[in-house]
Amino acid sequence: MARRALITGITGQDGSYLAEHLLSQGYEVWGLARGQANPRVSRMRKLLADVRIVRGDLLDQGSLISAVERVQPDEVYNLGAISFVPMSWEQAELTAEVTGMGVLRMLEAIRVCSGISRGSSPTGQIRFYQASSSEMFGQVSETPQNERTSFHPRSPYGVAKAYGHFLTQNYRESYGMFAVSGILFNHESPRRGAEFVTRKVSLGVARIKLGLASELRLGNLEARRDWGFAGDYVRAMHLMLQAPTPEDYVIGTGHMKSVRELVEAAFSAAGLDWERYVVTDPALHRPAEVDLLCADPKKARTQLGWEPTVSFDELVAMMVESDIRLLSDGGDPDQDSSWP
Repeated sequence: MARRALITGITGQDGSYLAEHLLSQGYEVWGLARGQANPRVSRMRKLLADVRIVRGDLLDQGSLISAVERVQPDEVYNLGAISFVPMSWEQAELTAEVTGMGVLRMLEAIRVCSGISRGSSPTGQIRFYQASSSEMFGQVSETPQNERTSFHPRSPYGVAKAYGHFLTQNYRESYGMFAVSGILFNHESPRRGAEFVTRKVSLGVARIKLGLASELRLGNLEARRDWGFAGDYVRAMHLMLQAPTPEDYVIGTGHMKSVRELVEAAFSAAGLDWERYVVTDPALHRPAEVDLLCADPKKARTQLGWEPTVSFDELVAMMVESDIRLLSDGGDPDQDSSWP
């Protein structure tokens, strides 16, 4: 019988790549989706026709219990979140409810449906993956960051992710649940939302290349991140739930690039000189900036055998080429039509 996986955030970048990966591994894949007529679900079905949908909402405990009872999953991947960091200042309470409390509700749904209580020794239990984030490190205390680096989040999003991370640890220690967190550093792809800086850059370059725009406005060009390919990172999620013991892992490339280097690589991929088109705008800076993030993925490499396969330059070129094709064909980036 095929193993079953339930994915929250199925319509997002990571959810789509993870679903593809699990389907290739022979899983029966279910996605949690809100609402009766969610347009993102219909768009996703064009890509992932074999994914089954179950209704549920990370804001509604009862719906999560019903979803887990219906699907009877072997593995649950909690990727659902308010994931755009700048929005978390504008909608701080909603970010806390979805990105933070949503983790608690899903853990409780798994615990209740599995009949787990404190002191019990669950066998054959549902394995749980929580999508933690490098934004939890925030104002970093050391570089690179590993599983023992302290947290100092600099946004409501980072704070909510830290809450979910500690909750996952707590349920593992309190109830013996197989619950793990992947502390993923920035990971991108042509499926990235148009509001994120990497996709904003690749779309901006595509518009300029096609004569649809004359400039690209950006905020802090000196912020440095550890950027990798989302398709690589979902493999790490799966590997964490196949490990013999539940542990948390940092996932990243171990190499930092600045936003300026991202811009240079993107314009170069299109044969353009970035300095002719990029305008810096102080209004686009974060209220509290995270200056640098760089992963130390040694534990994942040695214990899981995980390695990234797509380089930074390959990733940027992939995104620029995809967006040039998308806009040339009259596609709408805000409708996820960049998905194949």
